[in-house]
Amino acid sequence: MPRRLLYVVSEDWYFLSHRLPMARAARGAGFEVHVAARVAQGGAAIEAEGFTLHPIPFARGTLSPLAALRTVAALRRIHRAISPAICHHVALQASVFGSLAALGKRVALVNAMTGFGYTFIAKDLKARLLRFFAGGLLRILFTRNNSAALVQNPDDRETLLALGIPESHIALIPGSGVDTKTLQPLPEPDGPPVAAYVGRLLEDKGVRALVEAHRLLRTRGMKIELRLAGTPDAANPASISEKEIADWGREDGISMLGHVEPITKVWASAHIAVLPSRREGLPKALLEAAACGRAMIAADVPGCREVVLPGTTGLLVPVDDAAALADAIATLAASPKLRAHYGAAARSLVVEKFGADVIGRQTVALYDRLLAHAR
Repeated sequence: MPRRLLYVVSEDWYFLSHRLPMARAARGAGFEVHVAARVAQGGAAIEAEGFTLHPIPFARGTLSPLAALRTVAALRRIHRAISPAICHHVALQASVFGSLAALGKRVALVNAMTGFGYTFIAKDLKARLLRFFAGGLLRILFTRNNSAALVQNPDDRETLLALGIPESHIALIPGSGVDTKTLQPLPEPDGPPVAAYVGRLLEDKGVRALVEAHRLLRTRGMKIELRLAGTPDAANPASISEKEIADWGREDGISMLGHVEPITKVWASAHIAVLPSRREGLPKALLEAAACGRAMIAADVPGCREVVLPGTTGLLVPVDDAAALADAIATLAASPKLRAHYGAAARSLVVEKFGADVIGRQTVALYDRLLAHAR
């Protein structure tokens, strides 16, 4: 019988955008792939891949015990129905709910920590309380037998070690894989320099600092365009308001693109990829930009510094520093030669270290190791 693998993800779109390469690699290695997620508009696409979809209630951004119990109960029912050999939980909330649902079950667990977002970045009282309780809960749930906490960069590994997770229970795989066959190097567009951001419109992503950097460039008389491709996330406490986003769209030189498919439309129309985030796991937006041969600018934070190598693939700037960000954008905007150099190196880096085939092999090897220990 094929080995059954269950992915637990908060949203169907998130599975499609961030875990599809891993799931395809697992299918190619002989796993029967199941996906448990809140289903909105991505259900048909998941089933078209040949995966079995299990709709579950999943309320992101809420601390409601009742909502959590509903999710855990739904996952327990799936365990009883399909008896997965291994579960891959994606992000903090899914890892907690999935681990609770798996208590008492003979199943291997992968708990993927995808970036230590609001709970570990924000400094408000709510975030501090969440960090306090999350640390204790993770030490209990992530140290069970035959489980691995999966991180995407060395800084996140150190964070888990500091929380008390033993090194033997931590695995590092850099990202979920980029389709470098579909994403090919693109020629630069004609016209004035364009800097583009792709991602959710969150305070933690540094979007406000990026808008302020663009304003500084305009005051210097530099005709550099800024394009923001993404939408707010109402379930995230750091989401930018619709009003503020609308106000940005009325500023000279700023274009609000919303959600863009395929992403190559963004990089075909831009010269520079910018992500001034406060922390990442391994930023998909930068990896895709690199695959398309774009020079990059990012904040010098965990995750981003794995992709943006200063003087090789792009430029790093201090976090939340609009002036430094403006200077970096101006530097790349003024030099097509430097952009071409960084873009070519970025493409080579992604193909060598972050391609879907490379990450797929590492992920399947992790599954195999956990299953071998379960025998």
